[in-house]
Amino acid sequence: MASKTVNQTDLRQFMDKRIRIKLNANRFVIGTLRGNDQFMNISLSDAVEVVKIGETTENKPIGKIVIRGNSIITMEALNQY
Repeated sequence: MASKTVNQTDLRQFMDKRIRIKLNANRFVIGTLRGNDQFMNISLSDAVEVVKIGETTENKPIGKIVIRGNSIITMEALNQY
């Protein structure tokens, strides 16, 4: 029987870069990636929540935040690396 290798997402290349995260319930957060763990929990600094109300978009400052990995749908790098 062949052994299986599990490849974990390596986010080191995005460390200290600005990222946009889509969360469940169609929420968005933008911040600077500061850390992550094996469960894909991530910590951000200088984070803002992007709130869309009708046709307008508002950024609500959050500051430092930890996001549980099971809440994350997608992540997108905003800086070139």
